[in-house]
Amino acid sequence: MPLIEVENLSKSFLIHHESKEKYTALRDVIVQKTKKILSFPARLKSNPATAYNEEFWALKDINFNVEAGDRLGIIGRNGAGKSTLLKILSRITPPTKGKITIRGRVASLLEVGTGFHPELTGRENIFLNGAILGMSRVEILKKFDEIVDFAEVEQFLDTPVKRYSSGMYVRLAFAVAAHLEPEILIIDEVLAVGDSQFQKKCLGKLSDLNKNEGRTVIFVSHNLDALRSLCSKGILMISGKLILENKINDCIKLYKNQTLQSNNQKWETINSYSHPHFTSIEVSVEGKQPTLSLKIKYKISFPVAAKPVFIAINIENGLGVTIMQAIPELEPFIDISTCQQYHIIEINLPGLVPDIYGISAWLGPHNSTTYDWQKNIVQFEIIETPSAGRTFPHSTDHGSIVPISKILVK
Repeated sequence: MPLIEVENLSKSFLIHHESKEKYTALRDVIVQKTKKILSFPARLKSNPATAYNEEFWALKDINFNVEAGDRLGIIGRNGAGKSTLLKILSRITPPTKGKITIRGRVASLLEVGTGFHPELTGRENIFLNGAILGMSRVEILKKFDEIVDFAEVEQFLDTPVKRYSSGMYVRLAFAVAAHLEPEILIIDEVLAVGDSQFQKKCLGKLSDLNKNEGRTVIFVSHNLDALRSLCSKGILMISGKLILENKINDCIKLYKNQTLQSNNQKWETINSYSHPHFTSIEVSVEGKQPTLSLKIKYKISFPVAAKPVFIAINIENGLGVTIMQAIPELEPFIDISTCQQYHIIEINLPGLVPDIYGISAWLGPHNSTTYDWQKNIVQFEIIETPSAGRTFPHSTDHGSIVPISKILVK
């Protein structure tokens, strides 16, 4: 009998929109400004004539089973519905339709602070979480020292967890979830908050729980190497739908193919300007980590006579921080003898960590004169680590680029 049965599961949310009007009256501006300053949403409600709700389905007709001892990896891009599914499995939010049957105790680690009371100390939260899982005080005491040793927070054990750093929070939360013997352990990408040494430690513990103790693990991560090493089964989700349930390698292969297709993005404008400007930009990623190349195809329109120009390409990480700039020619090289021109640029990418990257394109005759500046108009996604064999996730404090390095003296 399956430990978890998911049948026709669906989850919808209502998204509130304000309709765009042809003009805005002064009284509307005053109301909106007052609304923001005073923050009285109950008294100053949206105008029903200009507001409407849209029903958004985060999950649609999901069906799968999880057997005892399975190591299930859930794969999908941001917005695919992975976190929503985990919240329903963890009984944090109810489904809109469908049914879930869970046979066993569930421990979840979905975000920093899950299941912790900020005013209680680390020691008190350990006992609180154990009680929630249905464990007696004697059972918790047996595991107490192991939890504290694993989390490495002994010095702060009697400090309220609201004063913990995010890394300390995650270390203790994971230690509690992993050691208090739940039949089912659900882990989201929250492990990326910890440092690299602790991430590796956590993945090792998850592997031990499954192999030595037969625990069932459900793991969500964008780190494909970590999923390969930890999970045997996988499900691939796209736009709230379950596309594939199979071996983890088959799910990863299809996910990579889907991502490569989505990395061929194109931007076009229908606007007409009196100065030289981009009319279209297309991007594609080729090769394998860590030797990827980015090809950018662009068209430029010259409606009037102008000086020769050159271009610059900025690449930003998922936080919007520019991490590199490519200028293929330092001198103006694009002549304006024809009204429209088409070029292709190839950029050899360094070892980029998994993330969604944005591209901005600049056009001008000199670095002090700008004709066109299109910001973050196309994106591409990196899904594999450039470090062969790396199994622990990259986090924001690791940066965006993995340099080539080696040990000279050992």
